[in-house]
Amino acid sequence: MATIKAHEADRTLARPDPAWRLFLFYGPDAGLVSERAAALARTSVDDPQDAFQLVRMSGDDIAADPLKLVDEANTIGLFGGRRAIRVSVTSKPLLAAVEPLLATPSKDAVVIVEAGDLQRSNPLRTACEKARSALAVPCYGDAARDLGGIVDEMVRGAGKTIDRATREVLVGLLGGDRQTSRQEIDKLILYAGQDTGISLAHVEAVVGDTAQREQASVVDAVFAGRFAGLDLALVKLTGEGLDMGVLLGAVLRHALALMKARFALDSGRSARDAVAAMRLPYPRLAQAEAALGAWNALKLKDAVAVLGAAMVAVRRDGEMSRPVAMRALWTLTRMASSSRG
Repeated sequence: MATIKAHEADRTLARPDPAWRLFLFYGPDAGLVSERAAALARTSVDDPQDAFQLVRMSGDDIAADPLKLVDEANTIGLFGGRRAIRVSVTSKPLLAAVEPLLATPSKDAVVIVEAGDLQRSNPLRTACEKARSALAVPCYGDAARDLGGIVDEMVRGAGKTIDRATREVLVGLLGGDRQTSRQEIDKLILYAGQDTGISLAHVEAVVGDTAQREQASVVDAVFAGRFAGLDLALVKLTGEGLDMGVLLGAVLRHALALMKARFALDSGRSARDAVAAMRLPYPRLAQAEAALGAWNALKLKDAVAVLGAAMVAVRRDGEMSRPVAMRALWTLTRMASSSRG
């Protein structure tokens, strides 16, 4: 039985156990699922461009006829050599196709299955985690440190440089989906053209700030006690694959900024002056001022404690990041709603 944590995936895949003949890549980050599956497929054969060595199969087709995968996995290559079969994502069940290969692993081919965000109780995930001949690989959204590494790798590969401050701004604008992040960085490098360095002006001109706007929507909805606004913003962010730890960090920073403003207000400063020190974009100033009226220092202290505990839990178990983060955000929204009411 082989199970690994999300942070162990890249290290484990760099030197996979030869006993693993089937790999299941799953998780909410579709880009990372695809990237890891493609990388493993390339290293599992001698020539990735040879369609006889690297076979691509539709997950939908296999779900409709489970024996197709078994037949392909047990086919002996015409010219010998290593073979790999890469199965695309499908919403249909694949357990019937995979079970025979878990019971009797293919000696000729490595089978690579891509999947969506599978829960702990999902039969396919459970079967792969229990089998000695398989490895289930969780693929969760990139943390800030991972995105920083991707930025450095791609910028350096393009023969350009980026300073630390600009890099931090860029990472803050990228979402949690690996493929989308790479596309944004590619676009940035292309825009920079002949310039040897990536500047802040390049980033501001090119990289979309959708994720950042939706993060702000989550923050403002939480501290205003608006459940409907919170749910809408979370739906949009989930589609972009934003890492829940990053989102909780944004909410925590706002809570700490509100606490500082609250102390200033309690010391005799006006609400407008206290909020101005938070350096928020103009459209958010009125919402911050309203939040400051609804949250006293004690409640903000409680909010910081809730968020801190949630961030620790998310770091400890990435698979539970979404329910843990949602519970924390709903708790804070309920606190704000009760104050407003």
